[in-house]
Amino acid sequence: MSATVGNFGTAVPSNPVVVSQTNFAWATLLDVGPPASGRLHDRLAQALRTVIRDGRLAEGAALPPSRALAEELGCSRWVVTEAYGRLTAEGYLAARVGSATRVSWVPDVAPHPEPPRGPATPPVRYDLSPGLPDLRAFPRRRWAEAVRAVVDSAVHHDLGLPDPAGHAAARTTVAQYLRRSRGAAAHPSSVIICAGITDGLDRSCRALRAEGITDVAVEHPGWPRLRDAATSAGLRVHPVPVDENGLCVDDLARTPARAVVVGAAHQFPTGTVLSPARRARLVRWAQDVDGFVVEDDYDAEFRYDHHPVAVMQGMAPGRVFLLGSVSKTLSPALGVGWLVAPGAMAAALRAANPVAAAPPVLDQLALATFIDRGWYDAHLRAARRRYRTRRDLLVRTLTELIPDGRAAGTAAGLHILLHLPDGTDTRAVVRAAAAAGLSVSDLDDYRTERSADAGRALVLGYGNIGDTEIPSAVALLRDSLPG
Repeated sequence: MSATVGNFGTAVPSNPVVVSQTNFAWATLLDVGPPASGRLHDRLAQALRTVIRDGRLAEGAALPPSRALAEELGCSRWVVTEAYGRLTAEGYLAARVGSATRVSWVPDVAPHPEPPRGPATPPVRYDLSPGLPDLRAFPRRRWAEAVRAVVDSAVHHDLGLPDPAGHAAARTTVAQYLRRSRGAAAHPSSVIICAGITDGLDRSCRALRAEGITDVAVEHPGWPRLRDAATSAGLRVHPVPVDENGLCVDDLARTPARAVVVGAAHQFPTGTVLSPARRARLVRWAQDVDGFVVEDDYDAEFRYDHHPVAVMQGMAPGRVFLLGSVSKTLSPALGVGWLVAPGAMAAALRAANPVAAAPPVLDQLALATFIDRGWYDAHLRAARRRYRTRRDLLVRTLTELIPDGRAAGTAAGLHILLHLPDGTDTRAVVRAAAAAGLSVSDLDDYRTERSADAGRALVLGYGNIGDTEIPSAVALLRDSLPG
């Protein structure tokens, strides 16, 4: 026999000196055992002893009144008072007139030995690692207004079981936004709301695998999580090099792949844009091999010297999956993204991902409200101005303090490449910078293997660093270079 003792609170560890007067332990599961194991007051006393000894009821935790516990157990009040009285006599409980009966026994448990610690990691003073937007500039007030508006206006069926493809209103808003701002051929029926680009890629790869595709190509260098997502879906991964015009499609054609993941508008980490000729060639390749392109629309909203480049999905919606998210525009903590699927793959996506779940409905609707009210566009305009100014400051400071370096990939996004002189040990630079409190990334970290003849470069993100911190950060980087 067991009983969950009320629903009024939970026992939590408390300071043995300062006892919370509201620490009511009324949600503890008591296993009083079957009737054959003894009299109920004996079994109750033993159950209470057990939860006190193993620490589930900490010192100072209050037990429920005897009447309340008797009602939960379906027994007489005498059973509870008898058990309480016995444990009080044994020193497990303390009872005072006019106050709750509380735990007075502290378990004599030796502390778990801490695992051996490695060398202390210096704190990060300046963060130039890629991958984050300016988290200081998250539009808290507007987002809170969007959440409040959704909570106030959501009808009861919005709070029911969610559609795995996403709420219809969110899919409609995202489709409209992608058509308007990214030149996509998107319709609500083709949009799936997912947890971000990695989630969207995982779903796409599983659908491709279910359709008989076994090999996928990825850009090299490229984001390791994309390779991992393809591998976890059971696909064989083939790295394909990237040059100044983007993915080398001729090299792609020499692989057995029938699918490829590509950052057409802004490749990570090189920052290149897939040229018009390469886009057309890539679409022809997909048609020739009866395959698909998975387009990662990574931070493409942030282009500073020209208008943003439209997605290639609009050229061939029947052959291209389009992936996007708000991780780089708002915050990765929101965990909201989208997948625009070719119409012929809709059924395969559902069948290959039967347990896939969309982000929380209220978050989806908050994003839809944020977009519909024009706040997302306004946020992006302000962010572009801020990042352009920060990029210019970073490039100017690098030119002044590290004249032997060469900045590249500066036209868009939230990071640049800093090419260093041949022979520079970039791994040693990264280690020296980290020891000084500066976080930077080695371009080789995004290659499948370190190449002896590849140029040496660092990947410097400037999304989540303040403008006033850039001169000091670059000075630390200069001091971390050899010679």
